[in-house]
Amino acid sequence: MIDRDRLGALLRRERAAFADRNPRSAAEYAKAGHLFGRVPMTWMNKNAAGFPLYLDTARGATLTDVDGHEYTDFCLGDTAAMAGHAPAQVAEAVQERFARGACAMLPTADAAWIGAELTRRFGVSEWSFALTATDANRWAIRLLRAITGRPKILFNSYCYHGSVDESLITINDGIPQSRDGNVGAPCDVTSTSRVAEFNDLEGLARELAHGDVAAVVMEPALTNIGIVLPEPGYLAGVRELTRKYGTYLVNDETHTFSAGPGGATQRWGLQPDVVTIGKAIGGGIPAAAYGLSAQIAQKINERQDLDLIDMGGVGGTLAGNALSIAATRATLEHVLTDEAFARMEALATRFADGVQRVVDAHALPWSVSRLGARVEYRFANPAPRTGTDSAKAADADLEDYLHVYLANRGILLTPFHNMALMSPDTTAQQVDQHETTFGTAISELLQRA
Repeated sequence: MIDRDRLGALLRRERAAFADRNPRSAAEYAKAGHLFGRVPMTWMNKNAAGFPLYLDTARGATLTDVDGHEYTDFCLGDTAAMAGHAPAQVAEAVQERFARGACAMLPTADAAWIGAELTRRFGVSEWSFALTATDANRWAIRLLRAITGRPKILFNSYCYHGSVDESLITINDGIPQSRDGNVGAPCDVTSTSRVAEFNDLEGLARELAHGDVAAVVMEPALTNIGIVLPEPGYLAGVRELTRKYGTYLVNDETHTFSAGPGGATQRWGLQPDVVTIGKAIGGGIPAAAYGLSAQIAQKINERQDLDLIDMGGVGGTLAGNALSIAATRATLEHVLTDEAFARMEALATRFADGVQRVVDAHALPWSVSRLGARVEYRFANPAPRTGTDSAKAADADLEDYLHVYLANRGILLTPFHNMALMSPDTTAQQVDQHETTFGTAISELLQRA
């Protein structure tokens, strides 16, 4: 249905308009020659228009760039600001804690409160802290390898667990391989990892039957390749198979936290052995955590040969610092509450319904998926059921057109895909603004009034 020549012309038009309306951002980017890639972190070069917007202020669900343009922010730092930008309770807690000292390598009382709260939400009972979910996953993987004596970790194809080396594995025509673009891999990823498609219990059983998998590390729903929801019975089947083959199950809730106060684990009644989470729990301050079942914690503590307090490969100087801990307590206690999630989910439902109305009005073969407060539209119908199918459904030019079109009219989506996230501060008016603007973008593309 898409005229590719018209799509290309509209994309060029929107990129030119973006350059014209953002001269200060363009100038900042041009003079950043001493930054690798001209940005503080190379992922910031993932943008639809040739250079990134530069941040001035962000409050709640609204962001202002250095050119003075205001945006409704559905990106929310790709989940890091799911609590909204600069929530007042977190800002107050961070300021108060920093004034009294932040990085002493000593515990604070807030940490025990967080451990109890995370246990209430996610079920597993013994928690430790990191600054990123990547590190939380790395350290959990090391611990599970240690107590099982097994060398491999199993992941889903096109999963997302940060930059964990072992996770950069996909399936191509049934053959496991390193994910395209994997930078400086320390070894052949198939020597450390196994892989199965999401929603494929037969493939999972086949891989676990080798008997060398310490843990299955998975998101309860794929997110970073577009939302891929579990089919009925799939997650129960994963739990059954991991128990059958003596393999631990790790739920990475970093993105699926959008499903509710206890993520997909609580919402769907899951029973993982380990939970990892990062980004949103810090309310905008770097924070992450991993939680262990009591049984796993006991097994680790019985191993006197494991160095858990110095150079054993688990932990870090800034992990669990007082500032991150203060921010996490404020976020969980006052911002990302049960009541806030109920409001966020209602808005996400409104958002998804609006996108669906536009898709239906134009008879587009697209689909809309929602995971609690998180919504994604895909250029495929039915929605992809595996990570590999989801990757094949991508359309870079179409995605870029929609992203830059929306940005030029004051709306930001997550740059990596067509994801929109609701925060406690997002409004119905902002959601409706997206529906209207998205509809106009599609009408222009299809040349319909």
